[in-house]
Amino acid sequence: MNGMLKWIQKQIPGGVLERSSKRIPAGTFYGRWNRIHGSTPEETMKKLPGNTNTRVLKRVLVVVMTFLLYSGLSYATHNRAGEITFKHISGYTYEVTIATFTYTQSAANRSQLTVEWGDNTYSVAPLVQRTILPNYYYHNIYTATHTFPGPGIYEIMMQDPNRNYGIANIPNSVNVVFSIKTTFIISPDIGNNSTPLLLNFPIDRAARGHIFIHNAAAYDPDGDSLSYKLAICTGQDGQEISNYTFPAASDTFYVDPVLGDLVWYAPVDTGRYNVAMNIEEWRKGVKIGNIVRDMQIDVVESDNNPPENPPLEDFCVIAGELIEFQVTTVDEDGDSIKQTILGGPFEQDVSPATYQTIASGLGFITSDFSWQTDCDHIRKQPYQVVVRSQDNNKDVNLVDIDNFNIRIIGPAPEDLQASATSTEIELAWNRSDCGPVRGYFLYRREGSYGFTPDSCEYGVPAYTGFERIAVLNGRDDTVYVDDNKGEGLIQGVEYCYMVTAFYDDEYESLASGEVCSALVPGFPSILNVSVTKVDLADGNIFLAWAKPDAADLTGAPGPYVFQVFRSATYDMEDMVLIDSVLTSDLDDTTYVDVLNTVDFPYYYSVKMFNNTPGNRFQLRPGEQEIASSLYIEITPDDNQLTLDIRKKAPWINDTYIIYRQNSALEFVPIDTSNSNVYVDTGLKNGETYVYQVESQGWRPIKGVVFTNSNFSHLNIGTPVDITPPCPPVLYVVSQCDSFMNVLTWTNPNRTCADDVIRYNIYYTGDLQSPLDSIAYTAPATDTVFYHRFTEGTLMAGCYAVTAVDSFENESDFSVRICVDECVSYELPNVFSPNGDNINDVFVAKNLSKAIEKVDMKIYNRYGQLVYETSDPAINWNGYYRNTSNKVASGVYYYICDVYEPRITGVEVRSIVGFIHLYGEGYSEEVTK
Repeated sequence: MNGMLKWIQKQIPGGVLERSSKRIPAGTFYGRWNRIHGSTPEETMKKLPGNTNTRVLKRVLVVVMTFLLYSGLSYATHNRAGEITFKHISGYTYEVTIATFTYTQSAANRSQLTVEWGDNTYSVAPLVQRTILPNYYYHNIYTATHTFPGPGIYEIMMQDPNRNYGIANIPNSVNVVFSIKTTFIISPDIGNNSTPLLLNFPIDRAARGHIFIHNAAAYDPDGDSLSYKLAICTGQDGQEISNYTFPAASDTFYVDPVLGDLVWYAPVDTGRYNVAMNIEEWRKGVKIGNIVRDMQIDVVESDNNPPENPPLEDFCVIAGELIEFQVTTVDEDGDSIKQTILGGPFEQDVSPATYQTIASGLGFITSDFSWQTDCDHIRKQPYQVVVRSQDNNKDVNLVDIDNFNIRIIGPAPEDLQASATSTEIELAWNRSDCGPVRGYFLYRREGSYGFTPDSCEYGVPAYTGFERIAVLNGRDDTVYVDDNKGEGLIQGVEYCYMVTAFYDDEYESLASGEVCSALVPGFPSILNVSVTKVDLADGNIFLAWAKPDAADLTGAPGPYVFQVFRSATYDMEDMVLIDSVLTSDLDDTTYVDVLNTVDFPYYYSVKMFNNTPGNRFQLRPGEQEIASSLYIEITPDDNQLTLDIRKKAPWINDTYIIYRQNSALEFVPIDTSNSNVYVDTGLKNGETYVYQVESQGWRPIKGVVFTNSNFSHLNIGTPVDITPPCPPVLYVVSQCDSFMNVLTWTNPNRTCADDVIRYNIYYTGDLQSPLDSIAYTAPATDTVFYHRFTEGTLMAGCYAVTAVDSFENESDFSVRICVDECVSYELPNVFSPNGDNINDVFVAKNLSKAIEKVDMKIYNRYGQLVYETSDPAINWNGYYRNTSNKVASGVYYYICDVYEPRITGVEVRSIVGFIHLYGEGYSEEVTK
């Protein structure tokens, strides 16, 4: 019977079966039989004719069903609670952990379980750890590693018969399959992910009439947000159990969606109850996975009162601070108490939290909680800590659970300094070295607020009136020059600043101290720098400044000299004196510079001197302003040009008039803009366009508002399509019988483009290798590609498609789609070795050269091994192995492990089936 037992073992995913009743099937044989044969074993038997050959098959089925029936009645009721978690390893590879809680008195506790991966594959997870718990519980840990074919949504499931006997809210629970499942997303947009750790076991006890609270003590190592809700327990194939009901409560039964507390207020009946909790994982507002945890609660009749924890307060601390406090729990019945503290702080690799009991006695216990926080602990999500106190009562041990949160905040950037000129304010601060700083946020407001954050107020709240003006990416990027993004700051206004460091998910540190500054009023105060004539040699730039008042002229009787300086850079040290104007008429405050105005920009500064003979000196030295000419930077795009109007000047521009040269070479206004960025659309690619801009602005000087108008240099631009189209949406279907994968995709011309002309198709045969271009299709309406394979070759692989427009701009890859669903290697179910040269040899079908080997074993109806081979072709001629004796005509069963190349590498696929052998000279074997 050893061969028969091995065959049965193959029929049962993860199964172990021996002839004694000490070990039993580990899986759902009926479900597996259904998937293979399309009917139950009983239905299969009814369909069989009553001839001699099929009697052999019937006998096999009877043996299998007898084994299952005997084992199921005695030992298959053991599953009480469980969950599935996973950890990301690399790429598409994950390590899954299945935790089950089973009845210790059952012989059905498994040495392995079958994992269904959600990608049409399954494998065995061996038992790696078993712990004996109180109240007849085993805590079993099974692990398995799996590589998924690519991005997608996957539901990992484990199902095992059956649940334990007598669950009050699951009808006939002893005959209900126990299943648990976890769903998650693999996506490059989401990034790598591991499930939260559930630190509190899903088994608990309650007393009728007393409020019951349970918390999973979930901790997400990635810092993702968690939410909680009730779910219905599941049975076979992960389906919700029919007629399942939530436990009855005298008041309410619910799960706190934020804290995760399961609250039962209060049990009205004794008994054993199972409840499922759906723990959902969120990242940047997107649900990225969930764990459905199945837990069991024993409700007993007792006068015992649960212990009572003290009120617990949340903490907000700056990384590096020590948290230390004591928790004292009391029990009004005078029972001794066991106190356990769980949560994320205890799971840290660097400086984990600790607790220890410092005093205990009848009716009380005191523990000391201590956590020396560290910069490595900074994260957006607070750490939840669960305090679980269980009494030791002769009737039943009851529990009180409470929780609190600890938020770790990054320290504020230090030594923020502001340095002002007449046109801009430079901010600088010390580098933040605490935690994984990604950069800094800079905030500004007009006038001081005096913000002092409270203990848990990170970032800069909106109510302060500060607005974020800059994002600096990089820990070392600690200097910023504020010129209002080229628009200029206003003279006479006090600008105040604060800076924060930010981490993942834009989690901010405490805000720095506030620093304030104002622009330095320049002298002379420049009012105009305007291009009035464009020429390579004889161009003109008009320069004007404000007339000095009497206060400016104190001690300076005149006459006066105005020195005009020019530079090609915004740097006072590069300024070159271009002219000196001697004047006694202070109303004349203008100057025309003659130069090449085709090039741009130019920067100007003016100095004023008292030129009294024997008393020559500069007025207000060191306060000179710099003002640039107005210029345009043009960025070409598809049928449009973007004009970025730039200046460095101490006035504010609030209106821009856009001029474009027409066919008569005249500049005509085409639009006005309140922004310094203007997009001219509806243009023709390849044509040249010439622009000039007139700015209208203002500046306050000593209480007087001066208005101005300035013309820019000319600039030319030519629209060209440099924007790639959006990537197509790709779909891939394998047509296994036709030996091809069919790719279809969307046409971007219908949604986000207008000139796609072809598509490039990329492919790789495995998960690790880069994609290679294998073909293209054109025109844009051709959105189908047939990737054909020769018969017997591997059809698995990963695909991506890109769109290419008329300017050869290629889009990003579509989402990479991987397929691996075709199985080419097959075995026939009949052959006739009768010497007529027709079907005389049992040979594999669709034989692929890529198959390295097989492990084929063929058994007769008595479980005797009659043939074995590693040759993928099989080539069985109907003789007993290593003999010249023919086997009898009849039905044989086989187990064949095929070592196939798959998308993840060489994997083993088990094939189980029957062979009908017919042949002259082969007689039915009737005795063993």
